[in-house]
Amino acid sequence: QVQLVESGGGLVQAGGSLRLSCAASGSIFSIYTMGWYRQAPGKQRELVADITSGSITNYGDSVKGRFTISRDNAKNTEYVHLQMNSLKPEDTAVYYCNAIRFGIARQIIARYWGQGTQVTVSS
Repeated sequence: QVQLVESGGGLVQAGGSLRLSCAASGSIFSIYTMGWYRQAPGKQRELVADITSGSITNYGDSVKGRFTISRDNAKNTEYVHLQMNSLKPEDTAVYYCNAIRFGIARQIIARYWGQGTQVTVSS
């Protein structure tokens, strides 16, 4: 059974930090591109950051220089972390963990989402 379980959301003041974690199990997630997306009220879901199986990272323009994504693996569970520094009120959103398995032609073979965790940044 595939599971992506997020943790670490909460309320923080502007300028503060939070660390989100996602535990992915039930498949060989070490070969997946893992990432974080977010969705604010009334807005479309957007990519925050992702990291390939080879640890190549990619960030949304609005978080570059403030957020850092990383991944590790232990006991058949893949973990992906998002360290968020210098948080701004506009970072307020539900953050979703995401796992994508790409094929040779970059087609999506499988995609999974976590249930989401709320991040609220007060001004």
